[in-house]
Amino acid sequence: MSAAVGRPFPYKLIATDLDGTLLRTDGSVSHRTRDALAAATAAGAAHIVVTGRAVPWTRHILDDLGYDGLAVCGQGAQVYHAGEHRLLTSVTLDRQLAGLALSKIEAEIGPLALAASRDGIDGDVLVGPGYQVQEGPLPVRSFEDLTELWSAPLNKVYIQHPGYDDDALARITRQVVGSLVDVVMAGAGVVELLPLGLSKATGLSLAARRLGCKAADTIAFGDMPNDIPMFGWAQHGVAMANAHDELKAVAHEITASNDDDGIAVVLEELLARN
Repeated sequence: MSAAVGRPFPYKLIATDLDGTLLRTDGSVSHRTRDALAAATAAGAAHIVVTGRAVPWTRHILDDLGYDGLAVCGQGAQVYHAGEHRLLTSVTLDRQLAGLALSKIEAEIGPLALAASRDGIDGDVLVGPGYQVQEGPLPVRSFEDLTELWSAPLNKVYIQHPGYDDDALARITRQVVGSLVDVVMAGAGVVELLPLGLSKATGLSLAARRLGCKAADTIAFGDMPNDIPMFGWAQHGVAMANAHDELKAVAHEITASNDDDGIAVVLEELLARN
C-alpha cells in the first residue's frame, strides 16, 4: 500500500453493503479488502456496514471481521453497535398495513409465498410454505399458520411469486401498494416490503450523525437496487461490476466485482493519491 499511515483520506465515512459487495460469493472477506479498509481507517475514515440483513443475520459476520463500530441493518431499520452487541434504534413495520398490502397484491396477481424478519437482536426469520430460502448457514424458522406471522413485531416481510421474476414482482408490487409500504429488490429471490419511507439512506444518515459525518463525507459501495437510496445520499456511489443494471445507472463509478476485490481497488487508488 503506497499511502502512508496518518495521511488524510478524502472521505470520512466508507459505507459498504455486505452481500455481493464486501462479501465474496463464498461469504468471506478477502485479505486484500480487509487490508484496504484497515489502511483507510488508519488514514482517518470510519467504515460502516449497511446491509439489508437484519442484525441476527449480520452480527456473526461483523464478529468475524473484528468489527466493533456501528452497522445499519434491515434495510435501514436497525442501527446496531457491534462492539456492544446492542441495538441503538429499530423501526418496525405496521403489521395491519402490511396485511392490507399483502391482500392487495394477492388480489392483483394471486397467492404469494411469504417470509418475515422479526424485530430485535435475536429476532427470528419466519419462512412460510413455498418460500424458497437460499442455501446457507443463516437460521430460519418455518410457519404454517399465517397468524404466527403477525404475532410479534416485524422489520420487514419478504414475498415471492412463482409467475414473476424479482424485477417484475418488485415493479408490480410497487404499483399496487407503493403508497402503503416501500418495496425493494435486495438480491436473488429477495423482494421486501418495508415501512414507508425507510431505506438504507435513512438508516445510514442516522448512523452517520452519531459518527459526526455527513453525506458529503461519504463514499458508498453496493450492488443491488436497494442501494440506490444510499447512493443518492452519499457524495460518491460505487457499483460493483456484478451490480444490478439499475444501480449501475445511478453510480458515479463502477469498480471490479466483489470476487475481484472491487472495494479494495477503489480504496487503494484513493489512498495512493494522498
